Amino acid sequence: MRSDIIKKGPKQAPARAMLRAVGIGDEEFKIPWVGIVNTWTEGMPCNFHLRDLAADLKIGAKEAGLQTFEFGAPAISDGISMGTIGMRASLVSREVIADSIELIAQGYLYDGMVALVACDKTNPGAMMGVIRADVPSLVLYGGSIAPGILNGKKQTIVSVFEAVGQYAAGKISEEELAEVERTAIPGPGACGGQYTANTMAMVLEVMGFSPIGYNAIPAVAPEKKEAGRKAMRILAEAIKHNRTPKSFLTKKSFTNAIAAVAATGGSTNAVLHLLAVAKEAGIKLTLEEFDKISRKTPVIADMRPWGQYTAWELWEAGGIPLVIRRLIEGGIIDGDQMTVSGKTLWEETKNAKEAKGQKVVATVQNPFKPEGGLRVLKGSLAPEGAVLKLVGTETKVFRGPARVFNGEEAAMKAVLKKKIKPGDVVVIRYEGPKGAPGMPEMLSVTSALVGEGLGPYVALVTDGRFSGGTRGLMIGHVAPEAQVGGPIALVEEGDVISIDCDQGILNLEVSEKELAKRAKAWKPPKPHYKSGLFARYAALVSSAREGAVLVKPD
Repeated sequence: MRSDIIKKGPKQAPARAMLRAVGIGDEEFKIPWVGIVNTWTEGMPCNFHLRDLAADLKIGAKEAGLQTFEFGAPAISDGISMGTIGMRASLVSREVIADSIELIAQGYLYDGMVALVACDKTNPGAMMGVIRADVPSLVLYGGSIAPGILNGKKQTIVSVFEAVGQYAAGKISEEELAEVERTAIPGPGACGGQYTANTMAMVLEVMGFSPIGYNAIPAVAPEKKEAGRKAMRILAEAIKHNRTPKSFLTKKSFTNAIAAVAATGGSTNAVLHLLAVAKEAGIKLTLEEFDKISRKTPVIADMRPWGQYTAWELWEAGGIPLVIRRLIEGGIIDGDQMTVSGKTLWEETKNAKEAKGQKVVATVQNPFKPEGGLRVLKGSLAPEGAVLKLVGTETKVFRGPARVFNGEEAAMKAVLKKKIKPGDVVVIRYEGPKGAPGMPEMLSVTSALVGEGLGPYVALVTDGRFSGGTRGLMIGHVAPEAQVGGPIALVEEGDVISIDCDQGILNLEVSEKELAKRAKAWKPPKPHYKSGLFARYAALVSSAREGAVLVKPD
């Protein structure tokens, strides 16, 4: 066992003495050791219950002949930090989580790792970390929240964000806004639509990081306990056979994941994260592949934010296993890909149960939409690409004057003061990986626009990114970003921007001569941070086109 380096031999007597002080006895020195990296926090609902799940895992580990050691890793709540400078920490935390898992695995030489995750960046951060750890591992998702109920209608966190826009537009009273606030989030669990957390939870199962069926079980469902104990038996077998993530991840694992995101109208953040995970796995993946796969993948899950149903209702309908089965049966994904259990995707999902009369998941032959939810745009405004969640908008062609804002805060003020009009193209810049830094999400602005009723009549373009809860003609990940002098830095108020989603075009209708003149006069703004973590991140982070990963300094 790898852990024998720590626990065996006369020279390791001091280490064993230390370990005996925390309850390790003679029998525990004989069995595999597993690190549980827990992103628990009492600072938000998404990860609030993970301590309870960890307790279930420890029982399962003991039953499976494993000794566990629990550690912590950070988790930033996108829902709480949204619209504030706190949101700059979100994407940065993905790298810190990956580093934390790698550090623990190396520092204690464990035989296996488990990462307990929930809110958005903990999922990809854990994927990246366990790949680096290179030991048999599980990434286990805490589960979705139950929907809130108000006046007989289901609510999610996006309901609250959109209610802010409705209040600003005078459509609801302050008392009605407060009632939405009080009822939308009833307890523990991650945000309840096919937003980023649930999108990446599905990716975890499709790619084999998580036991099939575990992630779809909601946070407070009693079935989660037994599923956790079963997961530890799967990990014990994976340790026995040295089944590491790198041993089963292939290029098809990633193309399967892209198709699953496209087929469920999942978050555009999956683009950023899958590019980053592929880099860790040493597998080449390009932005263009997302567009190619999405164009030939139908949407088969009617999920919020664009559709009707929450993640809890998807679980009731048959969960992620039913989605995977349908996609395999329809020839969209490869069912022969291996998972952490040692079985293929098809072996794990061919008997997936389907609730009688369910309306959440369709078939490939009779989908909700003919094309998938992701689209990559390019043009003079985004030479290296930009990303749109197409499934969230019915508007595919748009042309209008730019309303330019150097940061999200200024744009939000303009929206709430009703300064944005139908036909406008809202441009929010200097919010990219380097510029913010950390590429904040824009759910506050996009939801306010939708809440005010402007959703179908405006477009938004940014070098930042969007929450999985965003809907409308909202284009993010514009590259190169403004901070490095990309064309988005040169846009002026009133410039005409044209968008064609079918053709994949995002153009700034300004002559090359004029742009060259502007570029010559342009100077980058001073960085927000001159020292510490955020300064290091800004100095080392790559383009959104490459997954916003940290690269070696020159």
